[in-house]
Amino acid sequence: MTDATVRAKLLGLPGSLRRNSNSLAILRGLQDALPAGASMDIRDLRLPLYDQDIDTPDAPAEVHAFRQAIADADGVVIVTPEYNYGMPGVLKNALDWASRPYGKSALIGKPVLVISNSPAFTGGVRAHQQVNDTLLALPAKLLGGPQVVIGGVGDKIKDGKLADEAVLKFTLGAIDRMITTG
Repeated sequence: MTDATVRAKLLGLPGSLRRNSNSLAILRGLQDALPAGASMDIRDLRLPLYDQDIDTPDAPAEVHAFRQAIADADGVVIVTPEYNYGMPGVLKNALDWASRPYGKSALIGKPVLVISNSPAFTGGVRAHQQVNDTLLALPAKLLGGPQVVIGGVGDKIKDGKLADEAVLKFTLGAIDRMITTG
């Protein structure tokens, strides 16, 4: 961070439910490497399937908690794998819940950094684009500049956390830009 006095509360969203997913490992590595003055809570995306019939003031408690976590965060870091050339259904479902109520979503104007990853050298670029398109429709405040795309992700994870120093440095730079321009 460029200013040690900046306090930033980030919310990390892994686009995979798997206990040892690469997306979760990336968030854990970033969580441990954040500079003083920044913190990140990581939230599981186990939510019911979006259904407008239950999207009422009496919606499930986990939906209200999810929306509140977004509202309380200074910025959101989404880390997604690529499934079949696209974003995972669990992430799309979470973004659909987060997008409501129409015109009042907690993501409107919220700084968001999208990180994609894949065992392939392409790093999940197709999923990355789909997540960006969805966020632009809300409209969240997507971080501009170089995209964070992590190819060959399995070689960059150690003991359940992102450990590749070059990737950590690059990604922390993006987080710093998000916090300081937020």
